[in-house]
Amino acid sequence: MDEKTYAAVTDMCARLAGRLSDDTLGALRDQYAAGEWDLADATLLLNLAYEVVAISPEERDLIRSFLGDPDDPALLNVPVIAEVPPPPYRFSPTGPANAPDPTRADTFLSTEAPRRRGHSLHRAWRDPFDGAPDGATWLYVLRVADGTDELKMHSGLTSKLWTSLREKWQLEVVADSSPLTPYQAAALTAAHPVWAA
Repeated sequence: MDEKTYAAVTDMCARLAGRLSDDTLGALRDQYAAGEWDLADATLLLNLAYEVVAISPEERDLIRSFLGDPDDPALLNVPVIAEVPPPPYRFSPTGPANAPDPTRADTFLSTEAPRRRGHSLHRAWRDPFDGAPDGATWLYVLRVADGTDELKMHSGLTSKLWTSLREKWQLEVVADSSPLTPYQAAALTAAHPVWAA
């Protein structure tokens, strides 16, 4: 997979945050980061259709640009809409009184971030609206240096967070010059700053 194609994959995964279920998107990012192109393509197309996640014509063209088979008939099963709706979540800098304590994850990610070209780490509480694919949770946004592999960074950090702490929180990794998706922008706008270089 060349650099342009990999960038298209990274862009599409970012666009699907908050639209595909968290577990599906995490698996998709891990598969592409590991070079499992055929498996990742199948995961993408099957779950877009299964979870009834509509894509815009621009996103359909973006997906075609990196599919192993641009004419994969499974792409026809994915609904297409003129405009992608806003994220089905609201974000806030603090969680409710009964929210899980994020202190250990804050410390862990703040320690790992500078070792991995991180520039700043932010945390927001995510509350779902009706119809959202997932429930309430902490969500982290990590800004990283340009040229950082966002998919591999996501895969490595979420895996290490689980193996080290047995904690699983949502993480968006965004390079400094990468445009923010509406989901990432909403989370970052509301987020509490955890760490900065």
